[in-house]
Amino acid sequence: MGGGVPGGDDVEPSVIRLGRPQVDRDVTFDRRELFEILKIYGRMVASGESRDYAIDHLADRAVFSVFRRTSEAPLYRIEKIPKLAARQGAYVVIDQGGRILKRGADLARVVAVLEKKPKLVEV
Repeated sequence: MGGGVPGGDDVEPSVIRLGRPQVDRDVTFDRRELFEILKIYGRMVASGESRDYAIDHLADRAVFSVFRRTSEAPLYRIEKIPKLAARQGAYVVIDQGGRILKRGADLARVVAVLEKKPKLVEV
């Protein structure tokens, strides 16, 4: 008699999976989306408007936050909300006060709202 399970050797071992199931993955930005976001963010850094950013991957949305200073509230939030894709578009830009600046299905067009428009200067 070996040292197996009491009651017989015909008991099958079972596998217990730890952690969260794979179906509950967080929403993330893909490489193309990050390229569009970082392109506009780079221009904001070059102009001195922003200095820091944060990326959050949550269960229902992905958020790219743009900060002037790390200790402050974000100037802008670029959010990807897949469940709104069919109705209003998956992407939205929100300002510091919580106002929606632009919403849509095309990320490049949505983040274009953050572009600084050239000003006419008289000499």
